[in-house]
Order: sequence, then C-alpha cells, then structure tokens
Amino acid sequence: MRNETIHKLQEMRLSAMAGAYMPQLEHPENFSNMTFDERFALIVDHESDVRLNNKLKRLIRNAHFPNSQADLADIQYLPDRHLDRGLIHLLSTNAYIEKSRDIILCGATGSGKTFLANALGMNACRAGYKALYLRLPDFFVEYALTAARNKQQDYTKKLQNVRLLILDEFLLIPVKPPQQESLLELLERRSGNTSTIYCSQYSFAGWHEQLGGGAIADSILDRIIHGPYKLEIKGDVSMRQRLAEADKVEELNSV
Repeated sequence: MRNETIHKLQEMRLSAMAGAYMPQLEHPENFSNMTFDERFALIVDHESDVRLNNKLKRLIRNAHFPNSQADLADIQYLPDRHLDRGLIHLLSTNAYIEKSRDIILCGATGSGKTFLANALGMNACRAGYKALYLRLPDFFVEYALTAARNKQQDYTKKLQNVRLLILDEFLLIPVKPPQQESLLELLERRSGNTSTIYCSQYSFAGWHEQLGGGAIADSILDRIIHGPYKLEIKGDVSMRQRLAEADKVEELNSV
C-alpha cells in the first residue's frame, strides 16, 4: 500500500512530495509527536519549495544573463559613482515591472551598467517574472536572420511576451534604416505592456542622432521617453579596474 502511494505520487509528477513522504514511512518514530495535518504540511511545503526553486532556475537559465551572480546587495555605492540609493531601492521592489515602466542606465564603458541591469533582472526572476538579456547588436542580427525566412513576426512576438527585457549595448553603433524599422516594431509591441532596461554609453540627449534621425527615430524615442526611470552611473575609475585592483590586494594579503 505504501509503495503504491509512492508510485502514484511519482506518476503524478509529485516526486518531491514522494521524497518527503518516504522518511515518514521509514522512520515514523521521528514524527510521532506531530499531528496528521503537521506531517502533511511538511510534505506539501517540500513539494512547493522544490517547484519554486526549479521555476527560479528555469527563469534564470532562460534569461541568458552574462552574470547570473549579480545581486543588488553587492552594488558599490562609492561617492564618485553618484548612484541614487533611494531609486535603486525603489526598483528593487519590482513595482516598475507591474507598472510597465522602463529604466535607462547610462554610463561609460566599465561603469557597471551591465552588472546593475543583471542584478535587476535576477531580482525580477526571484519575484517570478520572465526576463531576458539581449545585446541590441544581437537583436539586429537575429531579426535579419528570421526576416530572411519570413519569421520576423514570430521573433518579435516572442520578445513581446517577456516581462523584463534588458537591451544592452543600446545604440553603441549608429542604427541604420533597416534596423530602425525592426527596433520600432519591437518597441511598438512592448510599449505600455512590459518593461525594458536600456543600457547605453550615450546620454539620452544623443539617442536621436544614434538612431539615425528622422521620423522613425522620433517614433522610437516616443515609445521610450514617457516615464522611464533614469540612472546615470559615473565614476573616476571603471568598475573592472576597481575589481582587478581589489583582487590583487586580496592575493597579496593571502600570501
């Protein structure tokens, strides 16, 4: 009877529940002081925890973060970086995702834009949101490949359903006319329904020129400028250099 119960749980894909039930069968003396409800709650809680952990792992894996260890708790609020601690705390609540608001992160190479974006993405995954990290140059390449097969609509529809899209290296290279149209299509699908984090070396004032100017550039910016949170990351020294110097000090201290 007991083996049959375990087998049925496994057949119903409740293997974690079956795993939690087995110790109660094998060592009932360890649970003799517990009521049936308490013992059953242990089994159900274990199944729930395993499912949540598996879902988180799946969300992180599918997000393709270059740094899946990034954490908002590890942000270095150094004076020269001029980071808005209050704004980052607000973003940590993920309320911006619920309100479908965007984030613009500007800063020089090595300033920590990608780390902060990844940390926000990881934070969103922990809250159960579907996220995706994507370099803008890679988006243009993938769009062109799918367009060659007349599948570009399927590709943009897939990106449309991502609650938090991180577009890194945004406008690093000036956008050409065909790319203008593909970017406009993407933002049109996502505008007002999802959140996007834009990571750019250019300040917002220079985006129109990088977008190639003209009416399409106007249309693209019109889908970005309404109510985004803006963070400009400054710094006298790049975070890569700071971390490299910190590693050297740690190595010397360990000798």
